[in-house]
Amino acid sequence: MWLVASNWEATIAGPKAKPGIDRIKPHMLVSAADELPPAWALLNSNESVFGPSRHAKDAARASVSGIGRYPEGADAALARAIAGFHGLDQDRIVVGQGTDDLLARLFRAYLGQGDQLVRSANGYLKVPNYAHANGGEVVSVEDDELTPSVDGMIAAVTGRTRVVYLANPENPAGTYLPKAEVERLHAALPDDVLLILDCAYAEYAWADDYDPGHDLVTTSANVVLCQTFSKLYGLAGARVGWAYGPKDAVDTVRRIGLTFPMAAPSVAAAMAALEDQAHVAFVRKENRALLERFCGRLTRLGVDCVPSQTNFVLVRMPGAAQSESAVVALAERGIRVRRMNSPAYASFFRVSIGLQNELDATASALECHLMEAK
Repeated sequence: MWLVASNWEATIAGPKAKPGIDRIKPHMLVSAADELPPAWALLNSNESVFGPSRHAKDAARASVSGIGRYPEGADAALARAIAGFHGLDQDRIVVGQGTDDLLARLFRAYLGQGDQLVRSANGYLKVPNYAHANGGEVVSVEDDELTPSVDGMIAAVTGRTRVVYLANPENPAGTYLPKAEVERLHAALPDDVLLILDCAYAEYAWADDYDPGHDLVTTSANVVLCQTFSKLYGLAGARVGWAYGPKDAVDTVRRIGLTFPMAAPSVAAAMAALEDQAHVAFVRKENRALLERFCGRLTRLGVDCVPSQTNFVLVRMPGAAQSESAVVALAERGIRVRRMNSPAYASFFRVSIGLQNELDATASALECHLMEAK
């Protein structure tokens, strides 16, 4: 006699995933806004509203003619181009499918069962999942007004700490640490602790005392820096990221990557985007102007914005209920923004910097919502 599928599944014990996998959770909230019709203004994923360079798109299209072949050496060619542009050692660069791919490989290589990851409590919310996937323990350090606390992170390091992670600038807060503070954090770490600097938004930052950390990596044996083409370069869909670090760390990350880690159109687009610095300069300038104008308007409405060095801004509401209702009100008007899955961000929502008409519509919709809520 055959058992029905549900009974069969209940009586058979299948393979179990390694410990920690079941602790992984979504880092973005599912909102009632997600159930509404498609939006016309997508201001929820920190994509560049200006998109990629025209030359990058042309290069990607041209590369499709050879898509029947494996992209032999494409990753090395991209690493060489990145090294040439930034004045870095090509042998210390590894590329991957966005910084998420590279971060996942770094944690897989350097964090094991019972090892500790030290990170800022309200930094990039996906990072704890990398630790959980490898059986690591997460030590989350209280921040200072949504800015990572260097003193707190230093104090949290123990003999079991193997990785210290810092997103600079931060996501979703948009805050940053000056170069001197990053160097102070590194100087206090033991030699066998890896400092990972996630600088996905580095190209947007304009503060005089900000620095992504290339020189720090060059002169250190325990620092790896990650950057991406997804943000300012506008290639989010191409999935292109790169890491710069000590040769042994780069070799380790490369060993556990895919045989062909990059798609040929993605590599072609990234190399062309790197050469079009006029587009980069335009996006950087426009983004800052749009962000400052948008925040100025919200401030005049009595709404707080967390100072940002990125292409997004964190907007503060009086409480969690008000944040959710504002997000739904915006979605009803076709505008998507983002709420984050953390108690610290319950009263906030994040707005990606869009085009002028999108930001004006967002501010106007929020103003109407606030008036209706009185």
